[in-house]
Amino acid sequence: MAQGFGRRWLKRLVRSLAWMTLGVVLSWLVSCGGGSGAANDNTLEFWTMQLQPKFTTYFEELIEEFEGSHPGITVKWLDVPWSAMESKILTSVSAGTAPDVVNLNPTFASKLAERDAWLPLGDRLDTTTQESYLDNIWQAAKLEGQSFSLPWYLTTRLTIFNKELLESAGIEQPPTTYEELATVAAQVREKTGKYAFFATFVPDDSGEVLESFVQMGVTLVDDQGQAAFDSPEGKKAFQFWVDLYRNGLLPKESLTQGHRRAIDLYQAGQTAILASSPEFMGAIATNAPTVAAVSEAAPQVSGDTEKVSAAMMTLVVPKQTKKPDLATEFAAFVTNSANQLAFAQAANVLPSQKDALGTLRDELVLAAEKAKGEENTDSKLVQARLLSAVQLERADVLLPPIRNIKLLQSVIYENLQAAMLDEKTVDEAIADAAEAWNQG
Repeated sequence: MAQGFGRRWLKRLVRSLAWMTLGVVLSWLVSCGGGSGAANDNTLEFWTMQLQPKFTTYFEELIEEFEGSHPGITVKWLDVPWSAMESKILTSVSAGTAPDVVNLNPTFASKLAERDAWLPLGDRLDTTTQESYLDNIWQAAKLEGQSFSLPWYLTTRLTIFNKELLESAGIEQPPTTYEELATVAAQVREKTGKYAFFATFVPDDSGEVLESFVQMGVTLVDDQGQAAFDSPEGKKAFQFWVDLYRNGLLPKESLTQGHRRAIDLYQAGQTAILASSPEFMGAIATNAPTVAAVSEAAPQVSGDTEKVSAAMMTLVVPKQTKKPDLATEFAAFVTNSANQLAFAQAANVLPSQKDALGTLRDELVLAAEKAKGEENTDSKLVQARLLSAVQLERADVLLPPIRNIKLLQSVIYENLQAAMLDEKTVDEAIADAAEAWNQG
């Protein structure tokens, strides 16, 4: 993919000198939010989320290709740290200085949907382009029936498990369902004194528990946006997590510490299972080689629905853009099949384009065959990535793209905690959560 820097050296030098000349002005614009409100008619401003410096070469080449087919157009690329993106995009939209194209996850994007901040993209894209994305993922990029973003790269969680710790508890295979997970949790606790896994119920942290509700068959909200989790399926999901905690099968800090604690406990050999991406196989080899040596990957735990959770990154076009057609064209260019495949290969993620996913999966099958029989980090990573790619065929973005999804998570988690601490019955917790959501 990379073609070196030689043939583009002169062009980049000229561009760098131009930016140096305008440095003071640009610094002021960035501090004020930057964005299309400040850009001239020949500039397209593009924001990504925490992709520098690892993918600088990829994006420079991508931008150069687009500029080459659009004489006179300059793409100005700004990479924003993950922790700063939400406040920065909120500020820029409020100030009328939003970029022309911005990389967000669905949760960030939905927070601004109520301000009518995004340009609907469905009518701007032909049917062939729309149908090139994975069907479920394309639907997940909609909000209230409108295609408000273009799907970009994806990840799916796997079950990373400590084979040695499970075997010491008399367990030969990792759990694949929540019922099996509860059985494993009890057995690991009884036989080893350790916990099978850690799940967080901190309201503003991971949405993994809320996703488990959907996997167990719970409809979170109805077509009118009202609570629908006060149902038999919802009660069963509430009861599942409450029982685990009350029976001492979850660490007490599940109520106070976030997902980072799950990683720490697994790497310390104190838990047997971690839900994480394939890339964790590489990270654990660096951070905890002893645990990595006995770690393997299995499919994501699911419920009766057999649904698998996918995390998605998208590209959105702010309605403020003065170049809606060009911005939409650029977003479609970044997310087309060839460019998604190239990025997936470079970043070890999954593409949301059907053709790109098929090609990547074929490559991973060949790599896995070549690595068969090897017991090292690279072979485990290949196997995990293949498992993740195959799993994507039945994956979906489980949390609905609705306004205030984080508020929904908060009211459910807060009432789950109250039931876990025996401050409320499960029925009371569900009723209170539903009332809090409906009153908004």
